[in-house]
Amino acid sequence: MLSNKTIDSTLSDTASNPTHVAEQQSQAMTPIELDADQQQDSNGQNIQTKDLEGIPEGLLDKAEGVKIPTVNDGTRSPAARNKRQKNVAVLTSGGDSAGMNAAVRAVVRQSIARGCQAYIIREGWEGLVRGNTSEPTPAPTPKRTPSTSAVQSPNLQPTNLTNNKSVSFSSLPPSKQIELTEATNQLNSEAEAHLREEQNRVNFTDPSGVAPLSNAPLSFGFGELLKDGAGEGDLEEMAAHGLQSMVIADEEDEKGRSLKGRYIVRVGWDDVRGWLGEGGTLIGSSRCPSFRTREGRLAAAHNLIKYGIDCLAVCGGDGSLTGADKLRGEWGSLMDELLATGKIDDEQRETFRHLNIVGLVGSIDNDMSMTDLTIGAPTALHRICESIDSIASTASSHSRAFVIEVMGRHCGWLALLAGVAMGADFIFIPESPPETDDWETEMCNLLQSHRKVGKRKSIVIVAEGALDRNLKPIRPDYVKDILVERLGLDTRVTTLGHTQRGGRPCAFDRILPTLQGVQAVQALLEATPETPSYMIGIQENKITKVPLLEAVAQTQAVAKAIETQDFAKAMTYRDSEFREMLQAFQISSSLAVNDEAPKDKKLRIGIVHVGAPAGGMNAATRQAVRFCHNRGHTPVAIYNGFEGLLDDNVAELSWLRVDTWTTRGGSELGTNRTLPNADLGSVAAGFQRHALDALLVIGGFEAFHSVMILEENRSNYPSFQIPMVHLPATISNNVPMTDFSLGSDTSLNALVDACDAIRQSASASRNRVFVVETQGGMSGYLATMGALAVGAVLVYTPEEGISLKLLQEDVEFLTKRYSLDAKGKSEGRLVIKSEKSSSIYTTEVLTKIFKEEGKELFDARSASLGHTMQGGTPSPMDRTRAARLSLRCMQFLENHATPNSQSSHRGHHKKTNYSKETATMIAIRGSKIVYATMDEVLKHTDMKKRRGKDEWWSDIKRLAEIMGGRQGLVAST
Repeated sequence: MLSNKTIDSTLSDTASNPTHVAEQQSQAMTPIELDADQQQDSNGQNIQTKDLEGIPEGLLDKAEGVKIPTVNDGTRSPAARNKRQKNVAVLTSGGDSAGMNAAVRAVVRQSIARGCQAYIIREGWEGLVRGNTSEPTPAPTPKRTPSTSAVQSPNLQPTNLTNNKSVSFSSLPPSKQIELTEATNQLNSEAEAHLREEQNRVNFTDPSGVAPLSNAPLSFGFGELLKDGAGEGDLEEMAAHGLQSMVIADEEDEKGRSLKGRYIVRVGWDDVRGWLGEGGTLIGSSRCPSFRTREGRLAAAHNLIKYGIDCLAVCGGDGSLTGADKLRGEWGSLMDELLATGKIDDEQRETFRHLNIVGLVGSIDNDMSMTDLTIGAPTALHRICESIDSIASTASSHSRAFVIEVMGRHCGWLALLAGVAMGADFIFIPESPPETDDWETEMCNLLQSHRKVGKRKSIVIVAEGALDRNLKPIRPDYVKDILVERLGLDTRVTTLGHTQRGGRPCAFDRILPTLQGVQAVQALLEATPETPSYMIGIQENKITKVPLLEAVAQTQAVAKAIETQDFAKAMTYRDSEFREMLQAFQISSSLAVNDEAPKDKKLRIGIVHVGAPAGGMNAATRQAVRFCHNRGHTPVAIYNGFEGLLDDNVAELSWLRVDTWTTRGGSELGTNRTLPNADLGSVAAGFQRHALDALLVIGGFEAFHSVMILEENRSNYPSFQIPMVHLPATISNNVPMTDFSLGSDTSLNALVDACDAIRQSASASRNRVFVVETQGGMSGYLATMGALAVGAVLVYTPEEGISLKLLQEDVEFLTKRYSLDAKGKSEGRLVIKSEKSSSIYTTEVLTKIFKEEGKELFDARSASLGHTMQGGTPSPMDRTRAARLSLRCMQFLENHATPNSQSSHRGHHKKTNYSKETATMIAIRGSKIVYATMDEVLKHTDMKKRRGKDEWWSDIKRLAEIMGGRQGLVAST
């Protein structure tokens, strides 16, 4: 405890100069100017925030001779404390891609949540090589470098004192004695609290640990500059050119801060708010030739040490990640060289003897091996499909052909999936060139066959790296000339170019980078000198970490295989989804009769939609119809579900009739929730009347229930003894045993679009909370994943429900969070509520409670998205999933069906042996596709709540609230 004697010894004797005493006391007691490292509550009161390496802000500047308490384990030495608290930096390098900002945000917030300091490195490797040429980021605690990070007792003695005589505490006026006593008590209290923090500090190796947000400043003042792209101007230069108004505005609005010359910037929790919906990378990215030299990497290593950074997350392509691993490989020799040249000392060399690196793949081409998807690829596919959607209408209007070039130097993922999603006529991709050397004739014959059946438009998609089998580049202009000269088509060329990189990230490009960024921080904190540098990817719908160099080597092997014309080998490096998508495209675009099944194997396959409409239903139907025509089968459409079958509303579908269905939302066949047990006898008669040999049921939980009912009644109705398969399609994603249902991605994107607009309104009002109600039935999938995608601070789901205690905690969280916002700069915040999370605490009730309890701090409004989440154009991901799954369903039916099944049942009343394996549901399990029998699905089903018993996304609710700040503020109490 601090005593009056301690204060006596720290006061300078100014008995002969009382003015100096007053100046000193004023300096100790006057609050310092609020800057980037301090916050105000809504009443303008200063709120003290703490940094993990120091005591509360301002006390270091106000306390005289205060000795900071230390734990007896030596944690105040730089090397020891570095083990307790990490400095984590993140940079983006190479080409930009949508979702990079979400990755940066996740790394920053997860680092802070895990008790680390967070830094961003602007302009990629170039910024790391340059370092900070101006003053470093202002921090509320002493500059943390290995040589100066130990907290020292501050010396606030006036430097202009001319007398050094002691003055006793008892000789001071009573009012001053009271002030100093209060200051002493405050410092003692804060010192004890700091000691407790040191002893109970969050263990950063524990993945479930969450550090209190009050441990570190919420902002260092550069977040808005980074988001606005401002602050890089040279104030002196602007003033020299007569731009005085701009200088004054900058000084007034941002207190003269500038990012010019600052490439390594410490950031706080609020510095990355609002970044989820921003395209590109707000922290900049550039190619860096200097980093390829040892001198450049030596400078980069020195700059990392300056700021105590030994954990680095790199988001970029294979070149950027290779450079990261090279830096780590040379780290020991770089340290030796810096030590030999006197740029670091022995203590720094020991403290930073290891560098931990992790890679996040940011690439719109989706060209990295050992991961199913890269950051930015889904959004690029969205931009391509949006563009071709617009082009398709004008192409059809004028009966034109369009040749569209998309990105993809060594990977045809974008061209392939755009071809599937858009129903293109022909595609060119690097991995799989046309079958013959005379590809021009091959292409023209296909397009001519499409024109003969009545198709008005022709779409050809060319990847920028497309080659023929002799490695000769295939250029869009040459393709156009062939179409004009041989077919006489009015043809145009459109190069989409960099429009594919831009725009707001789609839902999955917010969710995936967030999940990967969280895992990246965990990988950094767990890393040891013996572990390799890891790349964070996604496989089997699970976030994975794989050796970075191994992934890069396999990626480069694809390009080498193409260069050696070993295209079959190049295809083996692509995942099964890629190969199945290629097959689906070829089947859907072909009219070749040589692919037909033998005459005695041709089937009549029924297609019916059951349940609520969902994006992708029509795309799945189109693929099924095209498969039938490709194999010589007859597609039989049952309109308006099983009610339509009872009304005999059934018709065959032609190849051309479904041509444009891939881009249509809802259900072109019509759908409802009627189950077949409404009249099983009439349904069985309908199967016989239309001679159905197999049945494809597309829909949600009702569709699963329908197949189960039909399977259970096979013994009573021989007409049901045909193979049948359920293809899950529901926005709720509540069908058991499958990770994704058709329509769930479209609905998530509708939720993101709506919430982005709502957040804009909420933020404009500064202090408004919006309670957004989503659909989803008894499944919280949409609410949970949507909350993660839009950065909601709270989420309510049917799985966990709402209790009075939870609601009270949430109100306290919102109140505390708004009190921490800088005055006049409060953020609009979102609360996502699933429609059936509570029958008592409805959306209206929640909104009223928040509004009442918010008082002067925040207001509350509500918005119900309702059926808007079912409509709209299906997302590219739902379209391509529909094509892949529908193809597999039809292959399953073809393999198990027998022609003329219904005629063989007539007149036979005895019980027929059949296999339960022929009534299944197709499911996505990770990146694999499996078939599950009705009995298997039922074991994983909660029939009462209409959802699965085990949900892979159940842990994401907590993560969403960690990213929203709730868990950190709860930990602060």
